[in-house]
Amino acid sequence: MRAAAKKSPNPNPEPLPASDEKPNKEKWPSYTMVEDRFRKVYFQFYRETYRKTRIDRKTKELIAIAASVGFSCKGCLEGHIKKALEYEASKEEISEAIAIAMGVAAASVVDQTDIAAESLQLLHFE
Repeated sequence: MRAAAKKSPNPNPEPLPASDEKPNKEKWPSYTMVEDRFRKVYFQFYRETYRKTRIDRKTKELIAIAASVGFSCKGCLEGHIKKALEYEASKEEISEAIAIAMGVAAASVVDQTDIAAESLQLLHFE
């Protein structure tokens, strides 16, 4: 028996917190070190990146997962995994996005060692 079709997610991102939002006493609020004028610009930019374009929302969430891993943003990672699942990303697709981020991270380490080797004129394993 087939499962009922999932309702299509809203193509627009969730509203971001208002700049005058009261702090949650259970969790330290985010953006407390950012002036309201910069927060507004950031939130506008953020919303714009998730508007409907040629890249579908599921793919945007998978990209965001990889970026979250690469930039070590725990809250971002958790939020984008939840969103990716809402936009019907499979566990395998999420895993592949993470694996791609891992590969790029590993390559960045190699890149740094290449720079150091050239600077020091070292050819250990030529």
